[in-house]
Amino acid sequence: MDNDKFQEDLRTLRRLVRGQRLAMGGLIGSVLLALMIIYQILGAERVVVTPPQVSQPFWVSGARVSNSYLEQMGGYVAWLVLDVTPGTIQWKKDALLSFVEPADFGALKIQQELEAERLKKLNASTYFLLQQLEPDEEKQHVVLTGRLRTYINGQETSVVPKRYLAQFSYRGGRTHLKTFKEVPNDPQNVAMANGVVR
Repeated sequence: MDNDKFQEDLRTLRRLVRGQRLAMGGLIGSVLLALMIIYQILGAERVVVTPPQVSQPFWVSGARVSNSYLEQMGGYVAWLVLDVTPGTIQWKKDALLSFVEPADFGALKIQQELEAERLKKLNASTYFLLQQLEPDEEKQHVVLTGRLRTYINGQETSVVPKRYLAQFSYRGGRTHLKTFKEVPNDPQNVAMANGVVR
């Protein structure tokens, strides 16, 4: 046995292990740097998604959407909920419930089913003539102002000024409707109603 040869082999192996450790350390550092960059980009990157009908540009960033997106989605929700006839309310109800916040699904489903039953019983239709949209990017909601027309057996029975609040959440690349409710016509009361939105 040649002790010098074994010592030389041992030194060679130690150098090889040291080089591999340096290479692994460099790779781990690169992966950590890449993860930090990705983490910073995720919050700042704006992903563009489209509501059912696009009429103006908008942006989506993290859990927030732009005012123009809120306006377009608010108009779409108002059309689903308020422009209904006995023949269209079922499929519009199903379309609306497909993007309702899970926590609010049951209550809104019951509300829509009661409305469908009422419309069919009265042979009634409603149409919302949208006049104004007031989006609030900070609170992620929009107030819709207009006139609600009601027809029973084809005859117009009322035209009433109404205001509705539609509140949204945006998570995982998907828009969810949290609330759609009537709010008072008085703008001062609307501000108070906005404060109690979940």
